[in-house]
Amino acid sequence: MRFPVCNQIGLIAPNEWPPLAGTGQTAHDHKEVVMGLRANPTQRQRRLGVELRRLRDASGLSAAEAGAFAGLGSPHLGHIEAGRTAIPEVKLRALLAAYGCQNNTLVDALVAMSESTGKGWWSAHRKSPLDQSARDLAELESAAVTHRSFQWIYIPGLLQTPDYMRALFEGAEPEASSSTIDTYVEFRRQRQLILTGDAPPAFHAVIHEAALHMQFVGANVMRRQMEHLVKMARLPHVRIQVLPFRAGAYPARFGAPFVVYEHALPDLSTVYVEHPIASPFISDQAHLEQFTDAIAKLSAAALPPIDLDIEPEFHIGKGSLGLIQHLLYTL
Repeated sequence: MRFPVCNQIGLIAPNEWPPLAGTGQTAHDHKEVVMGLRANPTQRQRRLGVELRRLRDASGLSAAEAGAFAGLGSPHLGHIEAGRTAIPEVKLRALLAAYGCQNNTLVDALVAMSESTGKGWWSAHRKSPLDQSARDLAELESAAVTHRSFQWIYIPGLLQTPDYMRALFEGAEPEASSSTIDTYVEFRRQRQLILTGDAPPAFHAVIHEAALHMQFVGANVMRRQMEHLVKMARLPHVRIQVLPFRAGAYPARFGAPFVVYEHALPDLSTVYVEHPIASPFISDQAHLEQFTDAIAKLSAAALPPIDLDIEPEFHIGKGSLGLIQHLLYTL
């Protein structure tokens, strides 16, 4: 079941909140809601709000009309749609029924998102130097059934060795203390455990050859990094391809590395884009389809994936493994 695309809801300043008049909610109720607002909603909390707004738009109901079905005033519903406050299950189900959502799988998924505490191993880093988006990313990775990534400068984070990632962090934040860098490295290493756990997601990475030539680490570090790629490719759920220079202009209209996190329910899939300023998480269906199409085209243009089971004579020059072996000889 697909729904019309709506823009992702941004945070609204307090002086821009909708008026209380005519909403059916008392001033006392509204005050309690305002006092309990989240200052920094997580990606999951924002995504729940985005989905509710998308469903409401598809139903044609105004905020006041929708809120009436669940005993919510327009301002309260606006805060819910922005991820700034929670919604009880009974009111959530009332809204979904009012929106005509008959996809029980989607209803259950949205209820689960609403009831989730968001706690996981990443919760131990709430007071660390890491920002909220790093913890959001870890939570998102844990919920996805498939990761599809494209990198053109660096090796994907879940495939990096500790020495490689340390060099990255030190280059990105030269003023950071050694303890801060240690925290960054440890957090990424914990994220990597998802690929070797009991129920790992399918992982597909397309890496541009340029990333294998970058000189920001020493030859020994780069050699171990490329050997690690080959080692990780032995895992049955991991697929690694190299997009060679000779592929020419690659078929991606996006200037930043990205990962498509596929949810068991396609409507709840998310794209993570490595961007220094804008929000890194994209959830509207139109963009999801564009990024999914892009990774498919990049995969088609890339060399065959690393495969250690094929005959050795087919390695050299005929696939991603052959290119990596050639580069290893030059280090």
